[in-house]
Amino acid sequence: MTLGAFISLGVPPERLERELSRVLSREIKLSVASISRGGISARGVQVNAGDDRASRNYSRIKQLIKKSDLNPRVKTISLDIFDKIAVAEGEIHGCAPDDVHFHEVGGLDAIVDIVGTAICVDYLGLEKMMSAPIPLGKGFLSCRHGVLPVPAPATLAILKDIPVYGSGIGHELVTPTGAAIIAVLADSFQDIPEMTIEKIGYGAGERELEEIPNLLRIITGRLKKGDLSRLEGALQETVGVVETCIDDMNPELLGFTVERLYADGALDVYLFPIYMKKNRPGTMLQVLCRVERKTVMAQRILTETTSLGVRVYDIRRFALFREPVILETPFGRVQAKRIRDLSGNLRVVPEYDACRKIALEKKIALQVVYETIEKNPGPVITEGNDRERN
Repeated sequence: MTLGAFISLGVPPERLERELSRVLSREIKLSVASISRGGISARGVQVNAGDDRASRNYSRIKQLIKKSDLNPRVKTISLDIFDKIAVAEGEIHGCAPDDVHFHEVGGLDAIVDIVGTAICVDYLGLEKMMSAPIPLGKGFLSCRHGVLPVPAPATLAILKDIPVYGSGIGHELVTPTGAAIIAVLADSFQDIPEMTIEKIGYGAGERELEEIPNLLRIITGRLKKGDLSRLEGALQETVGVVETCIDDMNPELLGFTVERLYADGALDVYLFPIYMKKNRPGTMLQVLCRVERKTVMAQRILTETTSLGVRVYDIRRFALFREPVILETPFGRVQAKRIRDLSGNLRVVPEYDACRKIALEKKIALQVVYETIEKNPGPVITEGNDRERN
């Protein structure tokens, strides 16, 4: 589907065949057909390369890619995608990534999909890529490992920290290969940004689905400049908002509700004093959360408060990149976050909870803790693997 969408955008199949044949040291032919899905014309792609069902491990695949004459960007993208799959499969099966035998993923079709996608991205000169949240199917599928639940374990592992939602469709909508491609290529997961659309490509899947057109759509264009150009160093993403107004509840209980919402994964919780109907003073409770957690937040509010209903909607936001780190200080090792501003400058800020704990243990003012750390900043000794965003 990915190659079909890129070919629909104008990537010559002959270019793909030529470069893929050199990588795999055998002739690769792509059969491209026009297929209709839900009344939409799309490109379907089949790979013709004889009988190749080899079970290749990640080490072998890396050798194929590194020894090829592909340009550096294509190699990097291809290796990053395969690395995503190898790490996920290794964790699931309890072995090192290099030792993972991909079976289906190691088959020729998947190598063509992944390396071919990297070739297409480079050919089209795509600089910034974004994706909508990923729809997932349900049910079970059969593979060499036996019967697995949908989404497959490797798919879920690869999509960790990526916005997804359940579609209710009883088929596998995202494979490990597809998940790895989108996880590596997408800079952010959000609604369509302010842009000028130039081309639209559709790639068709083999299965005809009753519920939705089985298509992958890729849109290319130019991002709108102006004020947004000043925020190119920021993460653009879509988050959810869940809110309600309350005027008949003991305010002491609201503090407990806020604690439960944070425990449920809220990014931020706000309480606003307001005046409601009949001039009664009340409180607006507003929750900022990941898009996929809106239902959880709504359920918590309707359970813990006297609210009869909530408002739910999505918003776009810009956020600076940050990551959790451990900072060496006069008080010992302290949890902190390292922040990169729009100019690329880094600063390290100690976490409130860590400073509060020191203040209580040392019996000193919290402000003294912050000032001491600020005046005597030590080295960052341990970096976190994930970016923390609030």
